[in-house]
Amino acid sequence: MKILAVSDIVLPQMETSSYLQRTYDGIEMVISCGDMPAPYIEYIASVLSAPLFFVRGNHDMNYADGFPGGENLHLKTVRYRGLWLAGLEGSMMYNGQPCQYTDTQMAQMVIGMAPGMLWRRRRNGYGVDILVTHSPPLGIHDAEDKPHRGFRAMRWAIQWYRPRFLIHGHIDVNDRRKTIETQVGATTVLNINPVKLLTVEVAKSAR
Repeated sequence: MKILAVSDIVLPQMETSSYLQRTYDGIEMVISCGDMPAPYIEYIASVLSAPLFFVRGNHDMNYADGFPGGENLHLKTVRYRGLWLAGLEGSMMYNGQPCQYTDTQMAQMVIGMAPGMLWRRRRNGYGVDILVTHSPPLGIHDAEDKPHRGFRAMRWAIQWYRPRFLIHGHIDVNDRRKTIETQVGATTVLNINPVKLLTVEVAKSAR
């Protein structure tokens, strides 16, 4: 399946329908990893006639029910055309605003996903195909300052649930020397900021 993933930075060319149609023809799904204006991601999904799945970033405090249109993956697991998706929103707590969590809070959310994740892992070998997050796991693509420090609990999610992919945003990649893809066991961790085209094969074992 061809997936367009975006996060954090509004790119002017992505607001042009001809560019989107020419560059991303055949996209079957749009995923936002957060810190994206709702009209921006709605426009991309609408032009490409693709369903939108998203999590909120730490700056997405103006989202509301039904806005943006699409599926909010936070603490949910959904299946679309044979692919299982789940999501965890937000960043590390740094100033007490919404969409920020302590590592303890994130751990509680990760543990809460266990029943479905472990059931699918037993059946299929993986908890979900794609775990969509805003922040990275601790020590993988993250930074030392508190707002951009990764969550330890997401390391547990990788270890326990073995998603095929964990995709995140939040971390700038202006320095091209930064690592944006890391293999952790069975999981490929990808920083998709600001845009990345993914092709994910639907596993034959998907149920």
